[in-house]
Amino acid sequence: MAVHKTGPVRGDRYQVLPPDVRAVRAGGAALLLHVRALVLVCLFSAAALAAGVVSLGMGDYPVPLGEVVLALAGGGDPISAHVVTEMRLPRVASGAGVGAAFALAGAVFQRVVRNPLVSPDVIGINAGASAGAVLAITVLGGSTMFTVAGALIGAFASAALCYLVAYQGGVSGYRLVLVGIGVTALSSALTSYLLTRAELHDAQRASIWLTGSLANRSWSHAGVIAGALLVSVPVAVILARRLRLLELGDDMARTLGIGPDGARSALLGSGVVLAALATAAAGPIAFVALVAPQIVRRLLNESTAGLAASAACGAMLTVAADLAARSLFAPIELPVGVLTAVAGAPFLLVLLARANRIGRSG
Repeated sequence: MAVHKTGPVRGDRYQVLPPDVRAVRAGGAALLLHVRALVLVCLFSAAALAAGVVSLGMGDYPVPLGEVVLALAGGGDPISAHVVTEMRLPRVASGAGVGAAFALAGAVFQRVVRNPLVSPDVIGINAGASAGAVLAITVLGGSTMFTVAGALIGAFASAALCYLVAYQGGVSGYRLVLVGIGVTALSSALTSYLLTRAELHDAQRASIWLTGSLANRSWSHAGVIAGALLVSVPVAVILARRLRLLELGDDMARTLGIGPDGARSALLGSGVVLAALATAAAGPIAFVALVAPQIVRRLLNESTAGLAASAACGAMLTVAADLAARSLFAPIELPVGVLTAVAGAPFLLVLLARANRIGRSG
């Protein structure tokens, strides 16, 4: 541990900081720089960029790596440039944004509730968003606007139901998981009913979307997830300090002048928005929200700076999984949600087994 001076110059306050945290002075204030988190963000972002560049060159019309780079720089052959920037780049951009949104939502949920099992796809948020989006596709025609609105309404309805049923003088992580399983079952039943009542064409569209796919993404889908990140990320950054206090317990948060219920609701609301719009943009891509924060948690030792690293890790996992789904099973192209589900399910089982061992010993 090292002692660094933080706060205004006129202050003379001292704070004990971990060795990987640096206090960078800017005018009369100090900014805490988490070195290890910054390194992880750079590494995950570089890996996502590399996977994305490779993915841009793959397809029925292969584009060499050099041509991909030229196209991204605004040059190169016109046909290759059109294929790269107009047909494939929206898919990669959507995948990176969706992965970042799911992972950031998962990190917020897990840290607020203080339980590694709590993520949008486990407690019913994604299932509720899926039900709302399928309702929009099968009943209202399935335009981007209606799908986004349906996903938001479904996600907030599921979140409200889950929170109200699980709340008993506070929210226990395991109680929230159990209630979330029930909410997921209800939402899945509604989705199945809508599919059985829909026209064949609409049911096929909804079924493909429900697997979690980045195929045929357009700039409108990328715009949806970019808007979600622009709205929710600043909220998470502003409330990051309150997140640290919430982790100390409600009584300590009140002592330090923070209303725990208001801060918790704002953070959970931002996570619901991220998960809902990510689901609207690409379908319920499973387990990214669960796995990415856990990877970062083990590398950063529970640092709140892990929010940014979780987002970068989620982007990397989604883009890399989409690349693997396209290349490993060629010429068949699997939806990315199938691959993340196959890889994420064992991870969930490991977390459940670990939680069971901790419960028995504690």
